[in-house]
Amino acid sequence: MIETILPRAAARYGTKTALITEARALSYAELDALSDRVAAALAGRGIVPGNRVSLYSQNRWEWVVAYHGILKTGAVVNPINVMLTPKEVRYVLDDCGARAIFCEPEKVLAVLDVAREVPGVEHVVSFGEAPPGALPFDALVAAPAARPAVPVAAPEALSTIAYTSGTTGHPKGAMQSHRAVLLNCALTATMHVRTDRDVVVTALPAPHVYGNVVINSIFMAGGTVVLMERFDPEGVLARIERHRATLFEGVPAMYMTMLAHPGLGRFDLSSLTRCTVGGQTIAEATMRAWEVRSGAPLIELWGMTELAGLGTTHALYAPNVHGSIGVALPGIEIRVASFDDPGRTVPAGDPGELMVRGPIVMQGYYGNDAATRETIEPDGWLHTGDVAVADAAGYFRIVDRRKDMIITAGYNVYPAEIERVLATHAAVAMVAVGPTPDEVKGELARAYVVLRAGASATEAELIDHCRFQLAAYKLPRSVKFVADLPKTSTGKIMRRELRTLG
Repeated sequence: MIETILPRAAARYGTKTALITEARALSYAELDALSDRVAAALAGRGIVPGNRVSLYSQNRWEWVVAYHGILKTGAVVNPINVMLTPKEVRYVLDDCGARAIFCEPEKVLAVLDVAREVPGVEHVVSFGEAPPGALPFDALVAAPAARPAVPVAAPEALSTIAYTSGTTGHPKGAMQSHRAVLLNCALTATMHVRTDRDVVVTALPAPHVYGNVVINSIFMAGGTVVLMERFDPEGVLARIERHRATLFEGVPAMYMTMLAHPGLGRFDLSSLTRCTVGGQTIAEATMRAWEVRSGAPLIELWGMTELAGLGTTHALYAPNVHGSIGVALPGIEIRVASFDDPGRTVPAGDPGELMVRGPIVMQGYYGNDAATRETIEPDGWLHTGDVAVADAAGYFRIVDRRKDMIITAGYNVYPAEIERVLATHAAVAMVAVGPTPDEVKGELARAYVVLRAGASATEAELIDHCRFQLAAYKLPRSVKFVADLPKTSTGKIMRRELRTLG
């Protein structure tokens, strides 16, 4: 299943460039051969189908090679968020029962310490210098080797255990089947009409489902991935121009940052034919501004770890309804359910919880039956935790995360609604809204604002900007100006960390 992506692409596209990083460019044939060597080396060290092998690193070509090499052994991939601390990594390795872990050289010493505390971990592989106790990745790929002779995975077989962010308590391992990952990549490629002529620039983390789908959907189509180690606005803009990229894919904060970059006008973005945005809600004003500057449609999508990637998006040639996450992927069911009765679908226009059913839904949380039962209904419907509305035409719109809702004097206030309005102010580069305690009303909304370079605005001015577009109870009661906003490894703004800004 997923392990066939590279062999099939290599057979068809051969010497065509598949992956470009700062360190190295690789053809499809080279990627396939290098991942064969990783698979052979792992099999020679006792890794067998069903074993768990972890990946803990920033974006780099070795990560992509290792990912496909692991799958070619029949093992299960465990991609780890690079922002996790050693203590958190220890929990993940122990929880999923990992037998080996690949990591970047900056983390190898910490990983070796962690591995000594997790009895099941037998091999630590470093993508750079390898201190005593670790294997150098270069040694695994030094000599040609055939991939192990293991059966092609069954569609329903476990391919990946991807851990959620763990904002409350320990993270949970979402079990993704080969079918779920492969379908997600294939359906995304179909909806966005990806072809072998595409060049995508991305700084999305490869361990994240959005990043994984971006890379592998392009590999399936025979295009080229320009993979950045991490996001920086000038680097993205320069790569789009240099490589004549047809696609850029990112989260809202990336687009806001690029639009606020003082050098934006210097770069030629005319090669772009479409861009995608997901991970969080995005202001329609930001979408329009990017489309005007780039000349390319910005396609919104929505997904989650528990779906192995996307659940909804817009088809390239269908109406691009700004503010909407689009429609369900082909063969996937999406509906908006009553908060009180998940079996009841609410009428169009009424808010409720977005729910998903179909072959991309996870098999459950690894080793956590209670959490699985709370998240997946007996009839297969998955609770997403997102508040959404559907319109009469079948398009869905995310209101906000249910857990991020602010309750002010009994009224429900959704941060994303305030953020969308503040984002239309000319002085605002980035904005996030979170709760602040209030003795009388319980919680009040506070806006955290990053101003554009050279721009100015006052608290009163920004609140007044909202006054004519929002009900009085939804208005932010205070504004704090900050230099930056806390973000995840994908660049998503972490609302739960806003309180640390004061």
